Amino acid sequence: MKVIRLKNISNDYFQMAWNLYEDAFPPEERKSLNDQTYVLQNENYHFDIFLMDTNQFIGFILWWDFESYIYIDHFATVKKQRNKGLGNLILNKIIDNNDKPILLEVELPTSSINERRIKFYKRIGFKINQHYYDIPISKSHQSRLQLLLMSYPNLISKNEIEQFIENFHPIIFKTKKNDTGN
Repeated sequence: MKVIRLKNISNDYFQMAWNLYEDAFPPEERKSLNDQTYVLQNENYHFDIFLMDTNQFIGFILWWDFESYIYIDHFATVKKQRNKGLGNLILNKIIDNNDKPILLEVELPTSSINERRIKFYKRIGFKINQHYYDIPISKSHQSRLQLLLMSYPNLISKNEIEQFIENFHPIIFKTKKNDTGN
């Protein structure tokens, strides 16, 4: 499996990754194309795509490398490659290449697909933190979105979550139109 870090939207693989991104995540959890273009300029942000040996696009992982955490923003594999262990391989590459705690968000277990995603991350070793957690409003018509924060390799405290929100949400959710992140 080959990994390529995209630094701009002109890369040949970007449109395939962007189509998967739009298909895999609901609108309230996605960045706009303008915001994605802007965030690609941040050195802490990684837009990594994964290719099979034949250069066939199989998925992506969008993540942030902060001083105290790795934060996985979005992660998806193409539909025809799901349930083949590739998602596990991709996440284990991130785990094996970093010695920092890893955080990611999941939707509340209110549907069978959400429950399956949580179980997938648990099988890899992520722990589900039961502290209240929501993401800032990113679009004017959107209300706050409550999610659960999962962490690897250990649970994190409510205080650690609050520190993560205070220190890193302004960076993660900063957009070209909204430089304060609020």
